[in-house]
Amino acid sequence: MALKTASASTTVLITGASSGIGTEMARQLASRGHGVTLVARRADRLEELAAELAKQHKITATVIPCDLRDPIARAELVEGLRAGPALAGLCNNAGYGISGKLIGNDPDRERQMIELNVVAVHDLTVRVLPGMIERGTGAILNVASTAAFQPLPGFASYAATKAFVLSFSEALNAELSGTGVSCSALCPGPVKTEFAGVAGSTMMEDSLPDFTVVSAEEVARQAIDAMENGSRTAIPGMANQIQALLGRISPRSLVLPLAGRISGH
Repeated sequence: MALKTASASTTVLITGASSGIGTEMARQLASRGHGVTLVARRADRLEELAAELAKQHKITATVIPCDLRDPIARAELVEGLRAGPALAGLCNNAGYGISGKLIGNDPDRERQMIELNVVAVHDLTVRVLPGMIERGTGAILNVASTAAFQPLPGFASYAATKAFVLSFSEALNAELSGTGVSCSALCPGPVKTEFAGVAGSTMMEDSLPDFTVVSAEEVARQAIDAMENGSRTAIPGMANQIQALLGRISPRSLVLPLAGRISGH
Protein backbone atom coordinates (compact mmCIF):
# COMPACT_ATOMS: atom_id res chain seq x y z
CA MET A 1 0.00 0.00 0.00
CA ALA A 2 1.64 3.24 -1.17
CA LEU A 3 -0.60 5.63 0.77
CA LYS A 4 -0.28 4.22 4.25
CA THR A 5 -2.95 4.17 6.94
CA ALA A 6 -3.91 7.62 8.14
CA SER A 7 -1.94 8.98 11.07
CA ALA A 8 -1.89 12.18 13.10
CA SER A 9 1.81 12.47 12.28
CA THR A 10 1.28 12.67 8.50
CA THR A 11 -0.53 14.84 5.97
CA VAL A 12 -1.49 14.70 2.30
CA LEU A 13 -0.92 17.83 0.21
CA ILE A 14 -3.54 18.69 -2.41
CA THR A 15 -2.89 21.46 -4.93
CA GLY A 16 -5.82 23.16 -6.62
CA ALA A 17 -7.87 22.27 -3.55
CA SER A 18 -10.21 25.27 -3.75
CA SER A 19 -12.62 23.75 -6.29
CA GLY A 20 -13.66 20.76 -8.36
CA ILE A 21 -11.70 17.54 -8.18
CA GLY A 22 -9.21 19.03 -5.72
CA THR A 23 -11.93 19.85 -3.21
CA GLU A 24 -13.44 16.39 -3.56
CA MET A 25 -10.06 14.69 -3.13
CA ALA A 26 -9.60 16.61 0.10
CA ARG A 27 -13.02 15.42 1.26
CA GLN A 28 -12.20 11.83 0.31
CA LEU A 29 -8.90 11.90 2.17
CA ALA A 30 -10.43 13.48 5.25
CA SER A 31 -13.24 10.91 5.28
CA ARG A 32 -10.55 8.21 5.39
CA GLY A 33 -8.89 9.88 8.37
CA HIS A 34 -6.01 11.67 6.64
CA GLY A 35 -4.85 15.11 7.64
CA VAL A 36 -4.71 17.40 4.63
CA THR A 37 -2.69 20.39 3.51
CA LEU A 38 -4.77 22.51 1.14
CA VAL A 39 -2.99 24.61 -1.48
CA ALA A 40 -4.48 27.06 -4.00
CA ARG A 41 -4.58 30.79 -4.67
CA ARG A 42 -8.05 31.42 -3.21
CA ALA A 43 -7.49 31.52 0.54
CA ASP A 44 -11.14 32.14 1.40
CA ARG A 45 -12.28 28.93 -0.27
CA LEU A 46 -9.47 26.97 1.36
CA GLU A 47 -10.41 28.28 4.80
CA GLU A 48 -14.05 27.29 4.29
CA LEU A 49 -13.04 23.80 3.17
CA ALA A 50 -10.58 23.36 6.03
CA ALA A 51 -13.25 24.30 8.56
CA GLU A 52 -15.70 21.85 6.98
CA LEU A 53 -13.22 18.96 7.02
CA ALA A 54 -12.00 19.60 10.55
CA LYS A 55 -15.56 19.75 11.87
CA GLN A 56 -16.91 16.72 10.01
CA HIS A 57 -13.94 14.37 10.24
CA LYS A 58 -11.92 15.61 13.23
CA ILE A 59 -8.73 15.83 11.19
CA THR A 60 -6.09 18.53 10.88
CA ALA A 61 -6.59 20.67 7.78
CA THR A 62 -3.84 23.18 7.03
CA VAL A 63 -4.29 26.02 4.55
CA ILE A 64 -1.42 27.38 2.45
CA PRO A 65 -2.37 30.01 -0.16
CA CYS A 66 0.15 29.77 -3.00
CA ASP A 67 0.45 30.61 -6.69
CA LEU A 68 2.18 27.51 -8.02
CA ARG A 69 3.12 29.26 -11.26
CA ASP A 70 5.80 31.05 -9.21
CA PRO A 71 8.92 28.86 -8.77
CA ILE A 72 9.99 30.77 -5.66
CA ALA A 73 6.58 30.22 -4.08
CA ARG A 74 6.82 26.49 -4.87
CA ALA A 75 10.22 26.23 -3.20
CA GLU A 76 8.96 28.08 -0.13
CA LEU A 77 5.91 25.82 0.02
CA VAL A 78 7.98 22.64 0.18
CA GLU A 79 10.50 24.16 2.58
CA GLY A 80 7.68 25.15 4.93
CA LEU A 81 6.37 21.59 4.99
CA ARG A 82 9.56 20.37 6.67
CA ALA A 83 8.43 21.84 9.98
CA GLY A 84 5.09 20.00 9.93
CA PRO A 85 3.82 16.43 9.71
CA ALA A 86 5.55 14.02 7.33
CA LEU A 87 4.14 14.07 3.82
CA ALA A 88 2.28 10.81 3.21
CA GLY A 89 0.95 11.88 -0.17
CA LEU A 90 1.00 14.58 -2.84
CA CYS A 91 -1.93 15.27 -5.18
CA ASN A 92 -0.71 17.44 -8.05
CA ASN A 93 -4.14 18.59 -9.13
CA ALA A 94 -3.75 22.31 -9.90
CA GLY A 95 -4.03 23.14 -13.58
CA TYR A 96 -6.18 24.71 -16.26
CA GLY A 97 -6.78 24.62 -20.00
CA ILE A 98 -6.98 27.17 -22.79
CA SER A 99 -9.29 26.64 -25.75
CA GLY A 100 -8.88 28.00 -29.24
CA LYS A 101 -6.32 27.81 -32.01
CA LEU A 102 -2.81 28.48 -30.76
CA ILE A 103 -2.27 31.44 -33.08
CA GLY A 104 -5.17 33.29 -31.48
CA ASN A 105 -4.33 32.58 -27.85
CA ASP A 106 -2.51 34.86 -25.42
CA PRO A 107 1.16 33.72 -25.39
CA ASP A 108 1.64 34.73 -21.75
CA ARG A 109 -1.39 32.74 -20.65
CA GLU A 110 -0.13 29.74 -22.64
CA ARG A 111 3.24 29.98 -20.91
CA GLN A 112 1.62 30.25 -17.48
CA MET A 113 -0.48 27.17 -18.22
CA ILE A 114 2.61 25.17 -19.10
CA GLU A 115 4.33 26.44 -15.94
CA LEU A 116 1.42 25.22 -13.81
CA ASN A 117 0.42 22.04 -15.65
CA VAL A 118 3.94 20.76 -16.34
CA VAL A 119 6.76 22.56 -14.53
CA ALA A 120 4.99 22.80 -11.17
CA VAL A 121 3.99 19.12 -11.29
CA HIS A 122 7.57 18.09 -12.06
CA ASP A 123 9.04 20.50 -9.52
CA LEU A 124 6.85 19.46 -6.58
CA THR A 125 7.31 15.78 -7.39
CA VAL A 126 11.10 16.10 -7.48
CA ARG A 127 11.14 18.09 -4.24
CA VAL A 128 9.00 15.72 -2.14
CA LEU A 129 10.25 12.41 -3.54
CA PRO A 130 13.53 12.09 -1.58
CA GLY A 131 11.76 12.31 1.78
CA MET A 132 9.19 9.70 0.77
CA ILE A 133 11.87 7.30 -0.45
CA GLU A 134 13.86 7.82 2.74
CA ARG A 135 10.78 6.93 4.83
CA GLY A 136 9.98 4.00 2.54
CA THR A 137 6.38 5.06 1.98
CA GLY A 138 4.43 7.66 0.06
CA ALA A 139 2.04 8.21 -2.82
CA ILE A 140 2.07 10.83 -5.55
CA LEU A 141 -0.99 11.42 -7.71
CA ASN A 142 -0.59 13.56 -10.82
CA VAL A 143 -3.78 14.68 -12.55
CA ALA A 144 -3.53 14.15 -16.30
CA SER A 145 -6.61 13.80 -18.53
CA THR A 146 -8.06 11.66 -21.27
CA ALA A 147 -6.77 14.50 -23.47
CA ALA A 148 -3.33 12.97 -22.83
CA PHE A 149 -4.02 10.00 -25.09
CA GLN A 150 -4.22 11.90 -28.40
CA PRO A 151 -3.52 15.36 -29.84
CA LEU A 152 -6.48 17.71 -29.45
CA PRO A 153 -6.86 20.56 -31.97
CA GLY A 154 -8.35 23.55 -30.22
CA PHE A 155 -6.64 22.52 -26.99
CA ALA A 156 -3.20 21.86 -28.49
CA SER A 157 -1.03 23.05 -25.61
CA TYR A 158 -3.35 21.76 -22.89
CA ALA A 159 -3.45 18.23 -24.33
CA ALA A 160 0.33 18.30 -24.70
CA THR A 161 0.77 19.24 -21.03
CA LYS A 162 -1.39 16.32 -19.98
CA ALA A 163 0.51 13.96 -22.29
CA PHE A 164 3.65 14.98 -20.39
CA VAL A 165 1.99 14.32 -17.03
CA LEU A 166 0.81 10.87 -18.10
CA SER A 167 4.15 9.78 -19.59
CA PHE A 168 6.15 11.20 -16.68
CA SER A 169 3.93 9.55 -14.07
CA GLU A 170 3.87 6.12 -15.70
CA ALA A 171 7.64 6.08 -16.11
CA LEU A 172 8.24 7.31 -12.57
CA ASN A 173 5.91 4.67 -11.14
CA ALA A 174 8.07 2.01 -12.80
CA GLU A 175 11.26 3.61 -11.47
CA LEU A 176 9.85 3.59 -7.93
CA SER A 177 9.15 -0.15 -7.89
CA GLY A 178 10.34 -1.66 -4.62
CA THR A 179 10.73 1.66 -2.79
CA GLY A 180 7.34 1.73 -1.06
CA VAL A 181 6.51 4.89 -3.00
CA SER A 182 4.19 5.12 -6.01
CA CYS A 183 3.25 7.66 -8.66
CA SER A 184 -0.22 7.41 -10.18
CA ALA A 185 -1.70 9.27 -13.14
CA LEU A 186 -5.36 10.21 -12.88
CA CYS A 187 -6.94 10.63 -16.32
CA PRO A 188 -10.47 12.02 -15.99
CA GLY A 189 -12.64 12.75 -18.98
CA PRO A 190 -15.38 15.38 -18.84
CA VAL A 191 -16.19 16.41 -15.26
CA LYS A 192 -18.68 19.02 -14.09
CA THR A 193 -16.25 21.55 -12.62
CA GLU A 194 -15.11 25.12 -13.29
CA PHE A 195 -12.64 23.88 -15.94
CA ALA A 196 -14.71 24.77 -19.01
CA GLY A 197 -15.33 28.31 -17.81
CA VAL A 198 -11.64 28.89 -17.13
CA ALA A 199 -10.70 27.35 -20.48
CA GLY A 200 -13.02 29.80 -22.20
CA SER A 201 -15.24 27.27 -23.96
CA THR A 202 -18.03 24.89 -22.99
CA MET A 203 -18.49 23.65 -26.56
CA MET A 204 -16.70 20.32 -26.10
CA GLU A 205 -18.38 19.63 -22.76
CA ASP A 206 -21.82 20.52 -24.13
CA SER A 207 -21.39 18.31 -27.21
CA LEU A 208 -20.68 15.13 -25.24
CA PRO A 209 -23.40 12.72 -24.09
CA ASP A 210 -24.19 12.67 -20.38
CA PHE A 211 -22.93 9.10 -19.90
CA THR A 212 -19.37 10.26 -20.61
CA VAL A 213 -19.46 12.80 -17.76
CA VAL A 214 -18.28 11.51 -14.36
CA SER A 215 -18.94 13.43 -11.15
CA ALA A 216 -16.06 15.11 -9.35
CA GLU A 217 -16.91 13.01 -6.29
CA GLU A 218 -16.50 9.73 -8.20
CA VAL A 219 -13.30 10.90 -9.87
CA ALA A 220 -11.88 11.82 -6.47
CA ARG A 221 -12.86 8.47 -4.96
CA GLN A 222 -11.06 6.58 -7.70
CA ALA A 223 -8.08 8.91 -7.39
CA ILE A 224 -7.57 8.14 -3.71
CA ASP A 225 -8.15 4.43 -4.34
CA ALA A 226 -5.32 4.61 -6.89
CA MET A 227 -3.03 6.23 -4.33
CA GLU A 228 -3.83 3.55 -1.76
CA ASN A 229 -3.23 0.75 -4.25
CA GLY A 230 -0.18 2.28 -5.91
CA SER A 231 -1.90 2.02 -9.30
CA ARG A 232 -0.09 3.28 -12.39
CA THR A 233 -3.17 4.94 -13.90
CA ALA A 234 -6.82 5.54 -13.09
CA ILE A 235 -9.35 6.41 -15.80
CA PRO A 236 -12.80 6.97 -14.26
CA GLY A 237 -15.74 5.86 -16.40
CA MET A 238 -16.05 3.03 -18.92
CA ALA A 239 -16.64 5.42 -21.84
CA ASN A 240 -13.46 7.29 -20.97
CA GLN A 241 -11.49 4.05 -20.70
CA ILE A 242 -12.61 3.10 -24.20
CA GLN A 243 -11.77 6.57 -25.51
CA ALA A 244 -8.30 6.36 -23.96
CA LEU A 245 -7.68 2.98 -25.56
CA LEU A 246 -8.82 4.20 -28.97
CA GLY A 247 -6.67 7.30 -28.60
CA ARG A 248 -3.62 5.11 -28.01
CA ILE A 249 -4.13 2.66 -30.86
CA SER A 250 -5.94 4.58 -33.61
CA PRO A 251 -4.07 6.16 -36.55
CA ARG A 252 -3.54 9.89 -36.14
CA SER A 253 -5.15 10.40 -39.56
CA LEU A 254 -8.42 9.25 -37.99
CA VAL A 255 -7.99 10.68 -34.50
CA LEU A 256 -7.11 14.27 -35.38
CA PRO A 257 -10.19 15.15 -37.50
CA LEU A 258 -12.52 13.49 -34.99
CA ALA A 259 -10.88 15.20 -32.01
CA GLY A 260 -11.08 18.53 -33.81
CA ARG A 261 -14.81 18.13 -34.46
CA ILE A 262 -15.49 17.23 -30.83
CA SER A 263 -13.56 20.26 -29.58
CA GLY A 264 -15.24 22.52 -32.14
CA HIS A 265 -12.04 23.20 -34.04
